[in-house]
This record gives sequence, structure tokens and C-alpha cells, in this order.
Amino acid sequence: MADDDYDPSTGSGIGDDRLAEKLEALDDELVEARAAALRASLDDYELDEEDTGLLAGVEVGEDGIEYLPALPVVAIVGRPNVGKSALVNRILGRREAVVEDTPGVTRDRVTYKAEWMERRFSLVDTGGWEPDAKGIDRSVAAQAEVAIDLSDVVLFVVDAMVGATSTDEHVVRLLRKSGKPVFLVANKIDDARQEPEAAALWNLGLGEPHTVSAIHGRGVADLLDTVVKALPEVSAVAKHEIGGPRRVAILGRPNVGKSSLLNKAAGEERVVVNDLAGTTRDPVDEIVELGGKLWRFVDTAGIRRRVHLQQGADFYASLRTSAALEKSEVAVVVLDVTQPISVQDLNIIDLVLESGRALVLAFNKWDRLSDDDLENQDRRRYLEREIEKDLAHVAWAPRVNISARTGRHLDKLVPALELALENWDRRIPTGKFNAFLTELVAAHPHPLRGGKQPRILFGTQASTRPPTFVLFTTGFLDPGYRRFIQRRLRELYDFEGTPIVINMRVRERRQR
Repeated sequence: MADDDYDPSTGSGIGDDRLAEKLEALDDELVEARAAALRASLDDYELDEEDTGLLAGVEVGEDGIEYLPALPVVAIVGRPNVGKSALVNRILGRREAVVEDTPGVTRDRVTYKAEWMERRFSLVDTGGWEPDAKGIDRSVAAQAEVAIDLSDVVLFVVDAMVGATSTDEHVVRLLRKSGKPVFLVANKIDDARQEPEAAALWNLGLGEPHTVSAIHGRGVADLLDTVVKALPEVSAVAKHEIGGPRRVAILGRPNVGKSSLLNKAAGEERVVVNDLAGTTRDPVDEIVELGGKLWRFVDTAGIRRRVHLQQGADFYASLRTSAALEKSEVAVVVLDVTQPISVQDLNIIDLVLESGRALVLAFNKWDRLSDDDLENQDRRRYLEREIEKDLAHVAWAPRVNISARTGRHLDKLVPALELALENWDRRIPTGKFNAFLTELVAAHPHPLRGGKQPRILFGTQASTRPPTFVLFTTGFLDPGYRRFIQRRLRELYDFEGTPIVINMRVRERRQR
């Protein structure tokens, strides 16, 4: 017998329709009175301060969308490996952007919130710009050009120890066309003896070079003092800052189409897309409009393997992916339908479950299985078997079949996201929850263990996001019995799209 069908007495699950009818028939006043009596009975048990705080109840607020003035935007540009990401980290005061000696680690334009001298602004890190770039390097350069257009101020970073190159001169021409205020940053000046190295950069025609050492922090404060004076109060190019859009993390293993999904949702080439696996390394967020609503989509780096086996940029990219997930509310795990469901896919889903975020499964590249080719028919049949076998533990997650490349069925993603988030926020009144527990336990009591039968004294929903329930008991409940309760909760209260957490607090009677 499966744990989810747990019934120690008869071997069959309680009828959900019957349970729903019983609970529906109960009078609301009776339900509340019964819950109050159960709550009062806890006074006979040893409770700690945390228990008392939990039983006092949780105040639930309403989320609203708040529009704030658009922060001014500062873009950092330059050719590869001049220290742009190191400068970003120095300005932020934390190791946020991926930094490695290998040129071309940063590929997308990535936005961070920064503050200096009580002035807040958006800081945009970009990939290295090179003329006549091809392939993925061309896409990276295009992102840098877009960053210049969508900025209020530009920091042009040059390696002072190398001097101005022909590539730097190409960037200067690009900056002059933009008409934006530009600050020339002469990086890698680690001490006063190297100051004369920056003198030659006057020839670029961008005014005085600001000498800094991004790695050591030398000169960065003076640079920022000058930059904030040039910032407008409100950005002339940025969208309004929005506090309310729900935050959606796009996760998946490399090359399953995460960046293509973000680009199609945004309606522009927001992030670099390339057949090269692992193109995205920093989480990239974008406000997009889908289904008549605003959403904050975050494209993340593909998780290749276990974090402790990764090295260099991939290691830090995985850490940033985990951090992006923690900041999100719902995760869209993208799966490639042309490939078998892998251990990597399951590990990523487990990562979402551990984080407690709402979950939607997006089966991408569905257009490749849409024709009646015999091979495609076989793949569809095998896929259904894989889903039934490997994804049984997340059968509650909404499934959407999409094509990120063509945009097919992208509109179906919105109802799935809304459903998952609605249930992620769902709260069951304490009276109804205890009525549910009473009826369930009456029909299927916990089996005897060592001659004793643990009882559920009282239950309450401690929090939402995800729905977390606490059961006060006289003894330890079997894992199978807890899963049994969890499944019945799902079927009765529709928790589709969200994990459910059930915790126990075993309490003993007070000594008289």
C-alpha cells in the first residue's frame, strides 16, 4: 500500500467527496466552537514561547502594486577583461557579478540596485564589446550597445596598463553617437607609481581619466562622488520601478530554452541566446507584460551538475541561480521534451521544493513533437511514461506545453502562474482546518506504535508562501500518515502548484 493511500484500518483512502460533504454540512459556529475547545485543551500541555506566538495568530496583509520613480541607470561598458564586473562588485560592496580571469565571462546585460551617498541608482554590467564580433560574441556586443541606449550615464572602462586599443576607439565612437554623459575609467592603477600610465588615455577625447583599481577599491569612491552629481533625479530612459509584479524564476539545465522564453515574453532580444550550453551566467531580470499583467521574469544560469563539483564561473553562476530562486515567488522549470527527463532535471525540481517556491513545469520545444512523424509519436509516448514515473512527486504542479522559439502556447503560462501563486498564498481558517483533521482522524486514526497511539491535539496554519501547517500531537506521526494528511489537504482545498509543509510539535502534559 502506498503512503499516500494510508489507512491502517481498512487499507483504503477516505472518500474525498464524503469528507467534503461532511465538512460542508458543519455549522460555522460549531466549527469555531470546536476549534476553540481544542485550542483550550492545549493549556494542559507544556508549551514554549514559540508555541504561544504561533497560536496567537498571524496577521495577513494584501499585496498591492506600488509604482516608484524610475531610478537613474548607470551602464558599465568596455572591451573584454578590463575589469567591468570587478568594478560592479566594488560599487555594490559585495561579490555579485561573476569575475574570472577568462575574457567573456559576462554575456548578458545584468542590472543591480546600487547606492552611494544616499543616492540610489541601477547599475548595469555588460559583456565585453568588440567590433566585427561573430556568433555569440556578436550577441554579447549587441547587448552592450542596448545597455548604452537604455542608460542615463555611461562608465567606459579601459585597462590603463594596456592603454587604448583600436577596440576602445570603436567604443568611443559608439559613445559619442549616443550623446550620453560618459566617464572614462582607467582601471588597474593599483598605486600612485602607476598613475602616469593613464595619461595616454586623454587621447581618446573623453576628458580626464578617472584612475581606479576595481580589485583594491583605490579611487572608486572619488569616481562615484563625481558620477552621482551627474545623475538625474528620475531616469529619462528606464521603466518605472515596480514593487508589485510577481517574481518568476526561470530554471532548467543548460540549453533547454530558458533565455529564449524570456526573450519571447519580453518581446525583444533581452538576453543572449546561443546553441552553446551555459550561455547565461548571471541572473537577468526583466519586467514583461503577459496576460494583461506585469511580471518580473528572472532568467538564470543552467545548473549543470552538483555545485560542489563545479569550478570557476559555473560555480558562482550556480550560487547566483540559487540566490535568484530565493528572491522569487514562483519557479518555472523548463524541460526539453526532445530529451529524456534527466537526473539534472529532477535535482533542479528538488531545489525548488527545498526553497518552498510555487512551481510550474514548462515542457519546451513542443513544436518539434507536433507533427505525426512516427519518431515523434514514440517520443510523446515515452515522455508521458517518464512524467508518470519520474515526476509523480510533483504531480500537483501545473504543466504547460510551449515553444519558446515560436511563442506557441506562451499565453497558457499566465493562468498556470496565477493558479500556482494563488494557492501559494492560500490560507485555511483554523476552525475549518481542525474540523478537517477531526473528521479525517475519526475515519482513519493513526495506528498503534509500541502500544501507544499518538493523537493530534490541535492544528493551525502557521504561514503561507508556502502553506505551512503545524500539528500539536502527543507523539510522533509516521511520515506516511503525514503524507496521507497532505494529500487529502490537496484534494480538498486545491493546493495545485504549491508545496505543502506539515510540521509537528510533540508536547507532553503538564505535571500536576
